[in-house]
Amino acid sequence: MKPINFLSLLIVFSCMSAVTAQEFKLGKVSIAELEQKVHPKDSSAAAAVLYKKGSTRIEYDPSDGFITLTEVETRIKIYKKEGYDWANQKVWYYYASSFRERVSFSDAVTYNLVNGKIEKTKLKSDGTFDEVINKFRGQKKITMPNVKEGSVIEFSYQVRSPSDRMIRDWDFQTSIPVNYSEYKTYVPEYYVFNVKQKGYVFPKVTTDKKPREIVFNNKERSGGLGVAQTNFTQDRVPYTETQTTYVATNFPAMKDEVYVNNIDNYTSSVQHELSMTKFPNAQMKTFSTDWNSVVKTIYDYDDFGPELNKTGYFEEDVKKILVGKNTIEEKILVIFNHVKANVKWNDYTGYSCDNGVKKAYKEKTGNIADINLMLTAMLRYAGLTANPVLVSTRSNGISIFPNRTAFNYVIAAVETPNGNVLLDASDKFTTPNILPFRALNWSGRLIRKDGSSEEVDLMPKKASNDIVFMTYSIDPDGKVTGKTRRQCTDYIAMLTRDKIDGVKEEEYLEKLENQNRKIEISDYTRTNEKDILLPTIETYSFTGNNLCDVIGGKIYVNPMLFFTEEKNPFKQEVREYPVDFGFPFADKYNITLKIPEGFTPEVLPAPVVINMQDNLGSFKFNIAVNDNVLQINIQHQINEAIVSTEQYEMLKEYYKGMIAKETEKIVLKRI
Repeated sequence: MKPINFLSLLIVFSCMSAVTAQEFKLGKVSIAELEQKVHPKDSSAAAAVLYKKGSTRIEYDPSDGFITLTEVETRIKIYKKEGYDWANQKVWYYYASSFRERVSFSDAVTYNLVNGKIEKTKLKSDGTFDEVINKFRGQKKITMPNVKEGSVIEFSYQVRSPSDRMIRDWDFQTSIPVNYSEYKTYVPEYYVFNVKQKGYVFPKVTTDKKPREIVFNNKERSGGLGVAQTNFTQDRVPYTETQTTYVATNFPAMKDEVYVNNIDNYTSSVQHELSMTKFPNAQMKTFSTDWNSVVKTIYDYDDFGPELNKTGYFEEDVKKILVGKNTIEEKILVIFNHVKANVKWNDYTGYSCDNGVKKAYKEKTGNIADINLMLTAMLRYAGLTANPVLVSTRSNGISIFPNRTAFNYVIAAVETPNGNVLLDASDKFTTPNILPFRALNWSGRLIRKDGSSEEVDLMPKKASNDIVFMTYSIDPDGKVTGKTRRQCTDYIAMLTRDKIDGVKEEEYLEKLENQNRKIEISDYTRTNEKDILLPTIETYSFTGNNLCDVIGGKIYVNPMLFFTEEKNPFKQEVREYPVDFGFPFADKYNITLKIPEGFTPEVLPAPVVINMQDNLGSFKFNIAVNDNVLQINIQHQINEAIVSTEQYEMLKEYYKGMIAKETEKIVLKRI
């Protein structure tokens, strides 16, 4: 039975003024809670979790053996209409044929204050429904009734899992403030879990041990010659239970910041991973003690490692496409393109094959594992040293300790004299070493045939370029007429192709015009849209009446026109999380401005060079006058995909200086 990566839903609560004065019991909503108009510690909060209490027990069931039972109750205050989404709650569950969890909601009530009295509206059966997520998972959802500004909602739910090896993550923070969060675990002595906390604020933790016992009821029939007797006996097995309590009070809302990979990576939470079982009269068994043992376990799964050994279904096709292909690069590219052209991604992630590589190849569709394990097998068949790489997508987050649920994705890697070539055939715009943006999540784990593994850096090191050549002229009335050529490489090219894919040209140009100060575009051309190994190139002519100002007979113009970056994305005084650009990049502008006849420059921005320490990035601005032409060269380059919080102040000041220079205006006066 494979562990499932559960997402902790119903994330938690807000902060009211006097936590100790509240009664943390369903049904005990106070008039004070209903009267409160704003959160006392975060006036911007649209809602707040007043309290959330949960517990997870591993307990013995006479019919099913040890099971896991999780119970949660929650109270949420709605302050604004923007908080209405909190009336919609959902809980994931696993429902494979051999492993099915049960989720049930109860005590779901909306409270409102009407004429000074508390009015209760209970959730009806039509407000609860199940939804299929994929073939392995579903979710139970509720929509709370009669929710208004000022409402308080309450609900509880229970998750019954037939597994005794999984404890769901518990989040102490969410996007709204959390007043009080309490989580308890009850674990028998037979289980040892690795417990890790993450985030920037942490709950108080207390641990206690209590005696418990398992009672076995026995029934025996005895007697003969028509006289039968039933005897009932009990066997009691004592054990020690570890009770751990986590309490968080007045935890702030998680405020999303620009260029954050996944906010959940920084959310205060506690995670459990089974490390060992030691049952009486049984051999001790260990689980997921390190990354090597984790990936070895995954490799041995029937729907992973064995799928790499299947070759008969593709051999004839691959032999044909390899004819005349002799170099490593040629073989990689022809096989990569063959898989991309013949098997389409069905939008399901996962490192386990769905229907298997053979069926996916025949039906021309499959999940991530079907596609990229098939790709790996073909590359191996071609004589290349190819291996799968386990990955956690950006949306899946980053695991803080070794466990099998840390991964939800797999790509291929080919070892070459120049290093690994990373491949993902699920996206039509990817190229060798250009992965889908969803897969750029720090590092993955490469697994070889012998079960050994090593960490693989997924973050790009080469800068993706966005190069703009622009020539324009200005007439005395301030009308601008010009031409632009924009060339993008690597990740910027991939994102550009994705942006224009399937969009009608007329619709695309209308959006481009509106984004660029209502310019009018003509003579638009697009080059290399389908030839994805080459840069994307866009050219067009443009005119604009809102690109400069004419005041007192003088012309004021930003030399970069609609390419000017006017706002600093980094405004926080203190940055809590690393800045994640996704990939290094270089924006380069070569601009030629033709001065109108009868005018001459009065004010020109001074050249400048801004360099950050540790070669993190640089900005260069240069301007030169040649007769009636201004030549402007601008380069903004960031050399690291991820910038640490320690470097944030430097990055903020860098952007401040860059934007100040870009927004400086050229002033042209009459001669």
